Amino acid sequence: MKFLINLGLLLLLAVVLVVWVALPWPGVLALVLLFAAWLAATRRGRQTASVTGVGVSTLRQRLGSSAVIMIGTAGVVGVLVALLAMGEGYAETLRKTGSADTAIVMRGGSASEVMSVLDRDSIVVIPQAPGIARDAKGDPLASPELVVAANLPVRGGGPDDEGSVQLRGVGDRAWEVRPNLKIVAGRKFETGRRELVVGKSAQQQFAGLDVGKTVKLGSQEWSVVGVFASGDALESEIWGDADTVASTYRRGSSRASVTVKLADPKAFDTLKAALAADPRLKVDVDTTLHYFSKQSEGTAKVIRAIGITVGMIMAIGAAFGALNCMYAAVAARAREIATLRAIGFGGLPVVIAVMLETMLLALAGGVLGGLVAWLLFNGYSASTLAAGSVGKLSFQFVVSPQLLWDGLKWALAIGFVGGLFPAVRAARLPVASALREL
Repeated sequence: MKFLINLGLLLLLAVVLVVWVALPWPGVLALVLLFAAWLAATRRGRQTASVTGVGVSTLRQRLGSSAVIMIGTAGVVGVLVALLAMGEGYAETLRKTGSADTAIVMRGGSASEVMSVLDRDSIVVIPQAPGIARDAKGDPLASPELVVAANLPVRGGGPDDEGSVQLRGVGDRAWEVRPNLKIVAGRKFETGRRELVVGKSAQQQFAGLDVGKTVKLGSQEWSVVGVFASGDALESEIWGDADTVASTYRRGSSRASVTVKLADPKAFDTLKAALAADPRLKVDVDTTLHYFSKQSEGTAKVIRAIGITVGMIMAIGAAFGALNCMYAAVAARAREIATLRAIGFGGLPVVIAVMLETMLLALAGGVLGGLVAWLLFNGYSASTLAAGSVGKLSFQFVVSPQLLWDGLKWALAIGFVGGLFPAVRAARLPVASALREL
């Protein structure tokens, strides 16, 4: 029976921790205000504040055990925030790539551009659909594009160290549908020539992409004539003339996608309906904002799952460390706790005071871990591993306020678990036995 009761308490504790970690900040603020009101307005609350004050005042005498709790929690929060910042940075880079006033059209059922093939007839028909913006001459702002994977030597690697980069074949319209993309060095490539403009991030990742250098793509030599910046995932690509890229990689007149500028964001529904109703086409259309956000979902979820798993394993270790330290602290203060009980302090104030002390130490550790993670990883540049048909994507870690907040909640959860059982032991300590101890 006792085993079942303990099992039920552990399950209840697990549910409480899950709810706590998922609790938004207004809920946490409400709990803090209610607890503060209880401390100030009730007799047991005032007793709890007094016992907590006594415990906190003796922390200097227990620097070793206090440091174990703080450092253990700081390690958990630091690692958790750093891992989640990687997923956040990856997703943020892709989210910034699209916009609500541009759309991308691909072959029906294609998950990404590298899997899509549009024939020549589709490339001619798609730009004529309603909802697409037009220039001063009345021509549609539509950019048929080809995307292939190319291998290049990795910067700083050996002669055989190559990575996959995304090569995008474009025409003049590509610059008009993406006005945020600017040439920052050199010039644009010329139509019909084997010339490349490279993204800033691609230039940092791969060797030989400086202006004036030549690289081998396919079986041909290409000249690097410019560098562009866009502040998004496109910076990890290299661009060339679409017809020349298609000829090099034997893609004929096909293209992977057509990116269009919408007349306004509300015109997307008009465009989608027109393309769906055209019997000549079997295509899917999406806003680039939604398309690129969707591309990040799978990888971001995997990174988050890994981060939470590693965090949970480390949190269990930190909680056991806090348990050991607080059990030792309770044993060392047995006479003090017994004296408080003897002069009228109840068991509940003692329980809450011990837990508060542990949670305050864990909170300090959480602040330290979050600060270290922010200083070391916020803005840290990284890139995905390239494999198969997927090119490298460069991105920066993002230690957002939400991630720091989540880390602090994890710290408090560790303090809660680490202080709960020692606190219950302190409240159950026989007064007479404890007073006889030294």
